[in-house]
Amino acid sequence: MESVVQKLPRTTTRPGVPLAALAGAQFTVMLATSIVNVALPQIRSGVGLSDSGTTWVVNAYGLVFGALLLAGGRAADLLGRRRVLLAGLGLFAAASSAAGLATTSSALIAARAAQGLGAAAIAPAALALTMDLFPPGPGRGRALGVWGAVSGAGGAAGVLLGGVLTQAWGWPWIFHAVAVGACLVLAAAAVFVPPAPAADGGRFDLPGTAAVTLVLTALVWGLTSARRSGWTDTRVLGAFALAAVLLVVFVLIERRHPNPLLPPRLFTAGGRVAAGNVLMALLGSVWIALFFFLPLYQQQVLGSSPLVTGLGQLPLAAANMIGSALAPRVSRRIGSTATLTAALLTEAAGLLWLSRISAHGSYPADVLGPSLLVGLGLSIAFVQLTALSVEGVPGPDAGLAGGLVNTTRQVGGAIGLAVLATLAGSVTSGAAPRQPHLEALTTGYRTAFGVAAAVLTVTAVLALILTRRGAARTGPGGVRDARPVPAHPDPSRSLPSPPRTADHGPLTIAPPTEK
Repeated sequence: MESVVQKLPRTTTRPGVPLAALAGAQFTVMLATSIVNVALPQIRSGVGLSDSGTTWVVNAYGLVFGALLLAGGRAADLLGRRRVLLAGLGLFAAASSAAGLATTSSALIAARAAQGLGAAAIAPAALALTMDLFPPGPGRGRALGVWGAVSGAGGAAGVLLGGVLTQAWGWPWIFHAVAVGACLVLAAAAVFVPPAPAADGGRFDLPGTAAVTLVLTALVWGLTSARRSGWTDTRVLGAFALAAVLLVVFVLIERRHPNPLLPPRLFTAGGRVAAGNVLMALLGSVWIALFFFLPLYQQQVLGSSPLVTGLGQLPLAAANMIGSALAPRVSRRIGSTATLTAALLTEAAGLLWLSRISAHGSYPADVLGPSLLVGLGLSIAFVQLTALSVEGVPGPDAGLAGGLVNTTRQVGGAIGLAVLATLAGSVTSGAAPRQPHLEALTTGYRTAFGVAAAVLTVTAVLALILTRRGAARTGPGGVRDARPVPAHPDPSRSLPSPPRTADHGPLTIAPPTEK
């Protein structure tokens, strides 16, 4: 399929306009991940949830989202990224409305699962469309900076909006607000985001998709259940065993399928996709846990209201946006490996600071400073790892690469949260006979933050090793330019550069309209 170089209509000549719509889609997905955390007590009493049911208000979304991301990414590549994005946003908006109208626990959990299905289509399609809009170079670096800003800000804003809306109008409005936001993003994407071509040839790897979806479902279910039932529970061990067996089945299917879900070219295109995904999984293991434990400490130990807890996330969100904006500039100055390592160590320092929280502390003394360090380091590391995870990936596989990096972050987050929550609970239970309740709770949270800091320190060391191996020439913004540079370029075969204007930069390269 040939690309057509053309000047887009006036409304889309600025790549920032469609980027804003795509970033809004990512923000909405991240918002839905954290917006329910502060409102869980009110949701529990509102629809009569049990302890396990309350957990599944969170888990139903994350489980379906994480399990279907690879399938969503591949569907975006084969069916058309814009088409899949719009369908995902429509489903997401409808499911959010259904969650806000739910009067029973089963209806609410089903709606959250449907939200996860919509998010699994949105996230990889939006990231692939962003890669289509911005070729390797400074523009892509800035675009990924925006992507990192909205991803981190979405998690923090979820805590803030959850507190504000729950306290002002009640818990159903956290879902109604998400539905309104999804509808606005849907309208913007339909108008401003140009279509991208579907991949030529090939067919959907249905057996491989079913196998990997079941693998991820069993794994994430086992991890989330372990937090409640313990790691030695028969059902938990059975889920892990099933995941291992299905993983073997998936590998066998992929070796025989003519168009595998995870083609080898995804990892051998000259980039460092595998390294990026390994490191993203480790970062995700700490990321998700941070937004779980920090609001709990503020509410259960410091006694903050949901509103005050949400407002307390603003400095972290601000630091996140600043770090995302700085990431491309820092990477161009000191290199992507040094930038990533420094960012991980900065976040580790913030978590180490949080490991010194006090049962009789305060927000300014115990939370504010560490939040700034964590937000700054998290955002820069996320931008660098997202770029690394799509580095050198062929255009037809961009949606799959976006699904893969989101999958590793979600699965890493599920593993990290399960391990850290179990560890914090065990430490709290062990300290309870010797310490007052608040002291015991704080001891558990301190342990979780300390272990998270150690994980990020190890991740920084791995980043030095993995990103230096096979490191290739990188363009501005720390994003690799995968195009080969011939030793003796032939002027007659050189590709024309896209036209530029003094005010608007490169014109968008519009692919053919989707069929």
